[in-house]
Amino acid sequence: MKLEQIKTHLNSLSTIAFELPDGTLVPNHFHVTEVGKVTKDFIDCGGTVRHESVVNFQLWEADDYDHRLHPEKLVNIIELSQKTLGIGDLDIEVEYQGSTIGKYGLDFDGKYFKLMTKQTDCLARDNCGVPQEKVKFDLASMTANTCSPGGGCC
Repeated sequence: MKLEQIKTHLNSLSTIAFELPDGTLVPNHFHVTEVGKVTKDFIDCGGTVRHESVVNFQLWEADDYDHRLHPEKLVNIIELSQKTLGIGDLDIEVEYQGSTIGKYGLDFDGKYFKLMTKQTDCLARDNCGVPQEKVKFDLASMTANTCSPGGGCC
């Protein structure tokens, strides 16, 4: 999800809820302790220089159980960070504390903001010797409709 998308969704909500990949909700007394731009400059294993930028939201919960972040307040925080830090309409990455800090993508299902798991990947498979995944075909279904006795395909 991009930054402008979350603002649109927030403007249609009366409460904010984040759902973890296992279906549980982040406790509703969470704080958004950071909204920022994270830039990563790196070289992949194939020697290609890469540049990535994301908007980072950090979710945190404390013992202040009466705390509730309202949608309009989060929109204000986002707009202040856009103005102050010059943040464009970038993809959002969410940090949330589990057994360690987890990084998640973000989606919206009409009710909850969903924290989506992220995976590592090789960005230079062709230079790294990683075999390309082979496409599997069901040969029986391919020939069933194309070849028949007397059909002229052989």
